[in-house]
Amino acid sequence: MSPAADLVVVGGGPAGLATAIRARQKGFQVTVLDRGTPPIDKACGEGLMPDAVQRLDELGVVLDPQRSAAFQGIRYLDADLVAEARFPGGQGLGVRRLDLHQAFLHRAQSLGVQLRFREKALALHDDGVETASGRLTASWVVGADGLTSRLRKWAGLEGRPTKQRRFGVRRHFEVKPWAPFVEVHWGDGCEAYVTPVGPQQVGVAILWSEPAREAQGTGFEKLLSQFPAIRSHLEGVPTLSRDRGCGPLHQRVRAVHRGNLALVGDASGYLDAITGEGLALAFHQSFALVEALEKADLAAYGRRHRKIGQIPNHLTAIVLWLEAHPRIRRRLLRALAEDPELFSRFLGIHARTLRPGQLGLSGIWRLVRGLAVQ
Repeated sequence: MSPAADLVVVGGGPAGLATAIRARQKGFQVTVLDRGTPPIDKACGEGLMPDAVQRLDELGVVLDPQRSAAFQGIRYLDADLVAEARFPGGQGLGVRRLDLHQAFLHRAQSLGVQLRFREKALALHDDGVETASGRLTASWVVGADGLTSRLRKWAGLEGRPTKQRRFGVRRHFEVKPWAPFVEVHWGDGCEAYVTPVGPQQVGVAILWSEPAREAQGTGFEKLLSQFPAIRSHLEGVPTLSRDRGCGPLHQRVRAVHRGNLALVGDASGYLDAITGEGLALAFHQSFALVEALEKADLAAYGRRHRKIGQIPNHLTAIVLWLEAHPRIRRRLLRALAEDPELFSRFLGIHARTLRPGQLGLSGIWRLVRGLAVQ
């Protein structure tokens, strides 16, 4: 039997490593298991919202400025409509998933986290997890093993299957970012995200819904053909990565803890990537989980997890609804384009640099009025 640890984290991506790093900062002995070989890549929009950047600072994770790029806000584009706004406090950061993972690994190693990559968890037990080299015992087990989490399944925490099927694919290009924003382009049953991830590099991620795209096709080139504005910037530009896909995105859970097991990140439930909050949510969850572990109270983590996801999930549900209702979406974008200060407030609430109450009745009235006069 392997030596005991305070905490075993199954899944060595950003969510798992953020939990491990935070736990080490609080004095826990931590082991991370992952069947992959680092650094680990994944299909991802690769944009960190301002609140995620703040969490990176608190974790002590340092990114190479030559392999990342700041962005100042969000720009929405729908045919001839353009609405953009800057974050009211802080800035976002674009970084390739490989580089983000490398930075997390370096920080985890510097803190003494025991990293056991290329080692697969085979079973979940009351006192730890089983691996090919024997049972690894621990006081607590964290499942951070992604959308299709095996630990979630082993613990009986899978939620009901969903009819909503959304997928994503990502590719990188060697080109200077043409805007200090993450651009979100709306197409027919799909959306494209352009994120600056370096001084001479952008990532393009495309999300689509089934069955909306079944007839048109879902290969990257086919999807990109829906966005001539992006294609014009990428004409003749070298490709820097292979396409990576993921999905289905929506994953329900019955709960985020059971016994001594807690789920974090995508393993703890996921709605959609349409608002770009995935990494920020994972980092906030990791902090909340470690705080609960200090008190030996996973029920407190369950309550905090719900609160962390409440506003982002509401916003995500609204944007998903707009994806399916282009006329109303265009009316909303026109209203935001004409009132960028109001748009900026929404971004601040989304990125947790403003409180929800700071939108105010005047902000709600301005939005309603803007929609009504279209």
